[in-house]
Amino acid sequence: MSTQTGLFLTVEGIEGAGKSTQVRLLYEALRQAGHAVVSTREPGGGGGRVGEDLRDLLKDPDVWQRLELAEVYLYAAARAYHIESLLLPAMARGQVVLCDRYLDSTRAYQGFGRGRPRELIERLHQLPPLALRPARTLLLDLPAEIALERARERRDHENAGYDDADLAFFARVREGFLQLEREEPDRVRRIDAARARGAVHADVVAALRDLFPDLKPIAATR
Repeated sequence: MSTQTGLFLTVEGIEGAGKSTQVRLLYEALRQAGHAVVSTREPGGGGGRVGEDLRDLLKDPDVWQRLELAEVYLYAAARAYHIESLLLPAMARGQVVLCDRYLDSTRAYQGFGRGRPRELIERLHQLPPLALRPARTLLLDLPAEIALERARERRDHENAGYDDADLAFFARVREGFLQLEREEPDRVRRIDAARARGAVHADVVAALRDLFPDLKPIAATR
């Protein structure tokens, strides 16, 4: 069993990049390598009424479309709760924390995508407990056109399709993620998410092998 413990990992990317699938596969790969792993998500991580109520607010278009700076503060509040209630305690127990979205999503979606002040986002996240940063971020990169097509397919059954205006939004969000990779190449590792899930999973594992030398892709990638 590996002695590597207490690491914080995040998985990022635009809609349709396959984050949920890759988080699940990575979770299983880490467990098979003998690590104690906690898998979580944002917004709404930490569980309980606070986490779920904040998630419902932030995911409700009737709410966030009316917000401006308040959206930034709500995300910060949800993240602070997540950090205090789940992330820090899990890391203190020596567990690997695997999080689907974190600060980089706020930077890309709210900052680049919706034009919220990026300097405000950065200033807030210099304060405790928001100053927590991941050891490694896996950026599942996808062209905006493919992301929009996948998002439309996934939402068809919900009758909540995207319109063409979302293509420009997705392009801004993707550029935000790519800029973060350029600024922090040691932390952010970009992975081509337009391929089959098995190939993506293999690259995810390879991008973490310096942190987890014993990590191997899982045999089944259904």
